[in-house]
Amino acid sequence: MASDTGKVLRLRLRNHLPLMLGLAVLSTALSAGCWYFGWLWLPNLERGLYDSALTTFTRRHGLSQELILVAVDQSSLEGVRNNPSYARNFGTYPWTRSLWARVVEELAHQGARAVLFDMVMDERDTDPSVDVDFARVLHSTGLPFYLGVASHPRAAPLPKVEPVHVPLDPNAPRPPEEPAQAQNPPSATPSGGAEEFQEVEEDQAQPPTDPKEAALALAFPVRTEGRPLPLMESESAPGLRERIYPVPPIAALLKEVDGFGLVEVEPDPDGLMRRTRFAYTDGANAYVTIPVALAADFFGAKELVFSGRTLRLGSREFEVNEDGSAEINFGGTLTERFPFIPVIQLLDNWALRKQGKPPLIPPELFRGRIVVVGGTAVGLGDNKSTPFAPAVPGVNKQLAVLDNLLSGRFITQAPLWVSLLFGLGLALLSAVLLMTLRWPVLEFAWLVGLVPLVFGVLGASLALGQVHLLTAMPAAAGLLASVAAMASNHLFANREAAFIRQAFSRYMEPKLIEQMIEENQLPRLDGEEREITAFFSDIRGFSTFSERFQKDPRALVRVLNQYLTRVSTALLTEGGCLDKYIGDAVVCLFGAPVKHSDHAVRACRGALVAQAEVERLRAEFREQGLPDVYTRIGLNSAKLFVGNFGSEQLFDYTAMGDGMNLASRLEGANKAYGSLIMIGPRTYELARDAIEVRELDQVRVAGKSEAVTVYELLALKGELPERKHETVKRYHEALALYRQRRFVEAAAVLEARLAKDPQDGPTAALLARCRDYEEAPPPSTWDGVTSLDK
Repeated sequence: MASDTGKVLRLRLRNHLPLMLGLAVLSTALSAGCWYFGWLWLPNLERGLYDSALTTFTRRHGLSQELILVAVDQSSLEGVRNNPSYARNFGTYPWTRSLWARVVEELAHQGARAVLFDMVMDERDTDPSVDVDFARVLHSTGLPFYLGVASHPRAAPLPKVEPVHVPLDPNAPRPPEEPAQAQNPPSATPSGGAEEFQEVEEDQAQPPTDPKEAALALAFPVRTEGRPLPLMESESAPGLRERIYPVPPIAALLKEVDGFGLVEVEPDPDGLMRRTRFAYTDGANAYVTIPVALAADFFGAKELVFSGRTLRLGSREFEVNEDGSAEINFGGTLTERFPFIPVIQLLDNWALRKQGKPPLIPPELFRGRIVVVGGTAVGLGDNKSTPFAPAVPGVNKQLAVLDNLLSGRFITQAPLWVSLLFGLGLALLSAVLLMTLRWPVLEFAWLVGLVPLVFGVLGASLALGQVHLLTAMPAAAGLLASVAAMASNHLFANREAAFIRQAFSRYMEPKLIEQMIEENQLPRLDGEEREITAFFSDIRGFSTFSERFQKDPRALVRVLNQYLTRVSTALLTEGGCLDKYIGDAVVCLFGAPVKHSDHAVRACRGALVAQAEVERLRAEFREQGLPDVYTRIGLNSAKLFVGNFGSEQLFDYTAMGDGMNLASRLEGANKAYGSLIMIGPRTYELARDAIEVRELDQVRVAGKSEAVTVYELLALKGELPERKHETVKRYHEALALYRQRRFVEAAAVLEARLAKDPQDGPTAALLARCRDYEEAPPPSTWDGVTSLDK
């Protein structure tokens, strides 16, 4: 059987492989076109699948050991506001740069490796000495400091320059800090006591920022090898983009800050931050993002070089997308990936240290780490969306990009041809599986499981190779190929259904054939074992009946056809399948080829309706002067082997087994019992709740040692007249006496009832047996079982 199945599958694959290939290629081409034109919402679906895979498969455990966040959180805003000394000297947020000077001093003292400041300083303080003091602190501490640069459409364009970048050695020793008194620091107490910050003497007003100096400080050498850099643009209105330009920082910081970088949000069309572009141009100069500005010094880079799908930054090379971007490998949420400490704690630690008191922060917390300073308080309005959270501080992006630069963990999109090949392979697999196996369950399971399968492949490529393999387009190709394959399968199924219609149209009602096809219960024509109910009937005394038509045989054919039509219609109406006609005999199957769990009940209903039709036919024959006609029926339920049987020249759908033989014997036994419809024990067991019966006897079939109980089918449940109920009751009473060998008493019961119901055949038959046994009692070994001879 297994080898035959394998042979069929190989034949299907060989015969339909060209069609499978054609469907796969066409499906892939259609899905690629939809991807290119943005149809079927494929870009949105791609982003959704990517976000889910990113958050499911790329989450990393443990906090970064290289980066730490100094956060402007809600506790810091409240801490500065509630401390009179801090509030008087630093004001409300945005605080004066005196606060940031103290923060830089403390970070330098703690041994921080560098500071990435995710904010901008492009407006001069109302007190010029504050800006000068901050610049002096940057110079005196020597702590590498990288400052954000904003952009705006109304900013003045900077002149074109030839930028030169001399990498800073972040590991070089810093110049010694000036003594505290040289910095003229204010004294403070974190608890806000009587001590206050000392005033800093004002210097002369700062000169305005020189555009050329600003351009030289902000621009970065970028070599693209022919690839254009993305323009600095913003969307001022839906569908309307305008050029933006960098806003230079204050003049005092141009020479003291070690690097400047853009702090662009870089959202995708749906507003989520997923990728970074590393460098932009305003049409004159190139500007890098702030994480690149810091990483360039750490990697000893004099320039940023794009070459094909490679980005080179000093000693490091990174894989990037075709357009020069890369997708950010967040690795988790902000709090899952990066340790953080509020600004207020760092400020308090500085104040305690100046007072000679024990510090709050462990000395090793910042040592050797890159510090990223940014806002996390909700009220700052810097909340952005990432695949990991709908609202996160914008500094999360700078931390993640810097982490990816240091670790080389960017995610890049697979080349388009790889995704197309993946889609073609998925489409071909879909077509081969569905068109070869043709299992309805597989069709449903494949459609349901295709997207999760593609999702799993995406997750594996992200987790194992940091590669974003497109999934929406290949999934669309697979689904299109699956639908086409199923359509092809249904085309072949329609052909098979047409064959079934033709093969069974002579046996069954058309509506049952259609039901069988619609429910996909097509029979196995090579045979199967199934429990069904077999129906046998014939005309009692057909030989005598046919003698009346010796001179007119055509009239006999007309009468017989009329009889067979009435009986067959009754059986087909109840879902029977006509097996064959044998002269006047009718053989019918219930429960095959259409599976009916109530096949026994259907057979009983069909037998009663057929008997009623014969009664009407008898009345018609009497009116026409035709001979009277009676029919006897036998029903038996059993497991039988059903299928097509016959020779190469002629075969038929029928059933085989002992159960068929018993049904035939029961039909013949009606003559001995005076009954019209006799049913076997299994039929009674299955239909007992729906029918009224009379237990007739226990019989033993020729060739079988086991006795079975047989019943006469009288009516459907609740439809038996009261008179017949009494007859059945008295019959059962007499049958019990009969089995006890009390034949005289049984005969008395039967005679009394027969006087009131003289047409009851089984009562008369049992009475005759009782009288026979009165005259000639059975042997002592008699067990009350009657043998049914062949």
